[in-house]
Amino acid sequence: MIPPPPPGYPPYQGAEEPKKKKRGLLIAAIALAVIMVLCVGGGAVAFLTLRDAETGQGAKEPGVAVDEFLTAVYKDRDAGKAADHVCAASRDDKKIAAKVAEVQKYAATYQNPRFKWTTPKVDNQTGERATVSTRVTMTTADEKVADQDLRFTVVQKTGWWVCEVA
Repeated sequence: MIPPPPPGYPPYQGAEEPKKKKRGLLIAAIALAVIMVLCVGGGAVAFLTLRDAETGQGAKEPGVAVDEFLTAVYKDRDAGKAADHVCAASRDDKKIAAKVAEVQKYAATYQNPRFKWTTPKVDNQTGERATVSTRVTMTTADEKVADQDLRFTVVQKTGWWVCEVA
């Protein structure tokens, strides 16, 4: 009779678990990295998309947008109010404040300057874009007069907004 084979050794199971733990950690780390990239990328896209979004309601007509802008700059001399009438793509608070400061300088330099302008006239309007012109006149108490012709590019988004002054 042949003797029975010696009993086999049980399989070593300690080696399998660390591989599974390492693989699970690797998968979790990769998934977390992908989620972070998507969140940061999505946030960046949202910021770039919404930073030029118009806040508030623009004017009902192109000429009204220009008139409200001119009132804020020349009569109210308020850069914040003027910026409220400028499209987001062109809104530069420093440039608007500089223009208002220029008007205030005229007010300090000349005797009681008064600003008026002709009714803004829409020269050309195509869909969401219009060109509006007007003449601004400064008159002083000692009867000095200065005229300036201005042309505005106005766009419609959530109403009409001043985007360019030439």
